[in-house]
Amino acid sequence: MRSFLEFAASRPTDRAPAPGDATALARGLEDWTRLAEESAEADTDLGRHMRAALDEPSARLWLEAIFGNSPFLTRTALLEPATVAATMRRGPDDSFAEILAGLNAQDGSQPRAAVMQFLRRSKRRASLVAAMADLAGHWPLDGVTKALSDLAETSLRLAMRHLLRQMHATGGITLPNPDDPERDCGVVVLGMGKLGAHELNYSSDIDLIILFEAEKIVTPDIDRLQQLMTRLARDIVQMMEERTADGYVFRTDLRLRPDPGSMPPAVAMEAAETYYASVGQNWERAALIKARPVAGDGAAAQAFLRELTPFIWRKHLDFAAIRDILSIKRQIDARHGGDGDIAGHNVKLGHGGIREIEFFVQTQQLIWGGRVPALRGNRTLDMLRVLAEQQRIAPEIAEDLARAYVFLREIEHRLQMIEDLQTHSLPETEEAMQRFAIFMGFAGRAEFEAALREVFTVVRGHFGQLVTRSKPLSAEGNLVFTGFENDPETLKTLERLGFRDARLVAETVRAWHHGRIRATRSEQARALLTELVPTLLRVLGQTASPDYAFARFDEFLSHLPAGVQMLSLLQAKPELLGLMAEIMGEAPGLATYLSRKPSLLYGVLTGDFFKPLGVNPDRVELGFDLDAALAHARDFEDVLDLTRRWVADRKFQIGVQLMQGHLTADHAARHYSALGDVAISTLLPPVAEQMATQHGVIADGRFVVLGLGKLGSQEMTAQSDLDLVFVYDAPPDAEASDGPKPLPPSAYYARFGQRLINALTAITSEGKLYEVDMALRPSGASGPIASSLEAF
Repeated sequence: MRSFLEFAASRPTDRAPAPGDATALARGLEDWTRLAEESAEADTDLGRHMRAALDEPSARLWLEAIFGNSPFLTRTALLEPATVAATMRRGPDDSFAEILAGLNAQDGSQPRAAVMQFLRRSKRRASLVAAMADLAGHWPLDGVTKALSDLAETSLRLAMRHLLRQMHATGGITLPNPDDPERDCGVVVLGMGKLGAHELNYSSDIDLIILFEAEKIVTPDIDRLQQLMTRLARDIVQMMEERTADGYVFRTDLRLRPDPGSMPPAVAMEAAETYYASVGQNWERAALIKARPVAGDGAAAQAFLRELTPFIWRKHLDFAAIRDILSIKRQIDARHGGDGDIAGHNVKLGHGGIREIEFFVQTQQLIWGGRVPALRGNRTLDMLRVLAEQQRIAPEIAEDLARAYVFLREIEHRLQMIEDLQTHSLPETEEAMQRFAIFMGFAGRAEFEAALREVFTVVRGHFGQLVTRSKPLSAEGNLVFTGFENDPETLKTLERLGFRDARLVAETVRAWHHGRIRATRSEQARALLTELVPTLLRVLGQTASPDYAFARFDEFLSHLPAGVQMLSLLQAKPELLGLMAEIMGEAPGLATYLSRKPSLLYGVLTGDFFKPLGVNPDRVELGFDLDAALAHARDFEDVLDLTRRWVADRKFQIGVQLMQGHLTADHAARHYSALGDVAISTLLPPVAEQMATQHGVIADGRFVVLGLGKLGSQEMTAQSDLDLVFVYDAPPDAEASDGPKPLPPSAYYARFGQRLINALTAITSEGKLYEVDMALRPSGASGPIASSLEAF
């Protein structure tokens, strides 16, 4: 039995594959013969050519390969016998070129229905010619994929010409060159993936990014430009993929655009450039390797891609990108990895498949492409050759992978030719596999499966060298948040960890990675987040309500002004994640408090944070501690900020110890109340100093703050306000204070009290210290702020 490598080197290319389904072959030949007779009766050349195809040996082989292997090609050939006959006479090169020329000749001025019909009929004929060239071995793989890519590009350009003319005619935009709508129009269509690399599959969809240069487009209503461009993008998709009586052109996918979850179908170039520069992902860098202009304003497209060069091609050796790119592959493995069976194996996404070869090449390109411009090409086979020439991989590895790639892509094309489905999976039954092996040119299933196993082993072996360099996903299972779709195995892992709404968790984590919150807009912050996420999800999953705890952590992360410092702390001190999970899951009030003041977490690192606070707080010691915190205050604003920070840190400490059972609720209330006492006592002297500077003092005057309510009874909570009453006593003969702006005692102490209230309640950069309630003073809410001792 021949090996794959022997077969690939020696397989004949001068004949089509034998028919695998005798029944289908007989039915197809019968239908062809009937059509030929009907045409002959009309005395047409077509009937004569159709009958001749049955008698001429090489032409009949073509018909048998079609009728005996592909129901889709059979239906198409019977719909387009003239295309079959012309291709047999003139060859596929001329036939295909004629179809493309017909598309290029259309100016797009016809009605929408006529343009769509022409596109679909042209696609039907072109796909038939490409299949015939492929089956006969007339075109190698590169020829087939390039022809299909040229067809997609030419179709897109006709659709774009039509839509631009229509927008110009209705006054939505004014084209600079109405007779050549695409030139300088400001709208760009980038082909991505296999379309961008001229590697399109036989029944592939096309991946597009649609952009527009707002400054270049002339429109009477600039505020509606985004709406117009969104409509244009949707119309392109509709013209390409809507199924009519004539079929469809190409299924179209816009999900490779920047942040597809939040950006519209057509993206402003400036927004796209900002996105890639700030939060672009490594997988997007890999995708953009294959990007090229396929329709619209070619000059604007080239300028845009030049702007992205620093993003795609890093000057430093980018080994870190390997893990991100391979995480996509591991995500795919979760769905399509396979267990060693050939039947049903996915030749694109499964182990040893096409995607492993593509990822092998792309990771090497991302690593070395910044320094080696020759590695910036977008075609897989070309880059394998260059990698060998540049001595980045061994020549034998490049040869192995190139042969495997061609073979697997041919399999992919044959699979899709059968019923024009975007499938990559081998047949599952023995009978279907036998027929498919014949369609591939093998004697039978056994020889075909042996060749396949060798290919998978070779590819998996070379790709495995990359996989072993990357870290495992996580000890918990798959936790992959790369790309724009939820990984099914990741959702299962999240459910195992305890999350009920696994999809929401996955989408939120992916939003973090897309920089939709301030904390993750830097590349360093996202790298740190990638390392932390598995541990974070595990500890949150251990709480009583994982979904609630996750939502509180998202709130915490969203309030961070920047993420690097905090995420670096969590990475350096992983035990903090456990504490955070406990807070987020078990203490809603504390979680909200922490989300509003994330810096509180730094206080946990102090040596005495977890030291038991005891039953009765020591107000003297607390006062010394606050005085020490204020020792370096430069002015009164510093005093206010530092006092707020100190009280917040202490409240957080009390809350954590209460949550962990080190304090009872009664004991915690005493500590909260002591904080209020100390804060008031500490702020009184600087407030008095301010009063003295402006108004002097009242000789022998006295001022006292009475705590009522929960402060008075020492029953405060973390959210309690301060119920206060101010009482003063001045000598009977005191008429006014002795400062530059003297005040009588009643006014002096009222202003003193108001300044103390302001010191407690003013919102500074550190927030508010306490709310103050004066409603319990003798005169109620409408009387003087400070009462004399006699009046009180």
